[in-house]
Amino acid sequence: MIQVKGLYKKYKKDYLYENFDIAFHTHKVTSILGPSGCGKTTLLRIIGGLEPYQKGEIIGVENKNIAYVFQEDRLIPWINVEENIKFVLKSYLNEEQMAGRVEQVLAILNLLEHKKDMPKELSGGMQRRVAIGRALAYDSEILLMDEPFKGLDANLKDEILVAFKEMLRLNPKTVICVTHDLEEAKKVSDYIYNLEKK
Repeated sequence: MIQVKGLYKKYKKDYLYENFDIAFHTHKVTSILGPSGCGKTTLLRIIGGLEPYQKGEIIGVENKNIAYVFQEDRLIPWINVEENIKFVLKSYLNEEQMAGRVEQVLAILNLLEHKKDMPKELSGGMQRRVAIGRALAYDSEILLMDEPFKGLDANLKDEILVAFKEMLRLNPKTVICVTHDLEEAKKVSDYIYNLEKK
């Protein structure tokens, strides 16, 4: 379990979080909803160690591998789809293991025929799928996702949500997902937490 205890986070003169507590269950998907400016992305960055805070404890992330899906796809533009996914696997898998993992991920995401394509040759939806697949392929215990399905049309989003749940079934992780979309959260989450703007 990941626990945020007594969190204080200040921006300029105002506290975004003040004595804030929340917990995330192991191997479950928790979605965080709320209006723009309420601190959803900031909370994700604090949990991932990317954002400083004034006071509090983040428990359960110590010595854990963390994967991210950012709002931007952040694919490496000069290598193809296959190599983009292998990039996060090279530190601990051999070539044969990487090839098997890539095949598995791309098959679930229905992207096998595009594995030699460069990112610029893909549609926006395909790039998003690769970014999600890359994060899920990595053997992390924790996956942090910031608006991962944003900008996708309804049919494509449903396809990716099905693939996402299948990949988590094969490789369980503790997932924290920031979203604005309640319906999306209902489809993918075990728990939903609604943040309110101060």
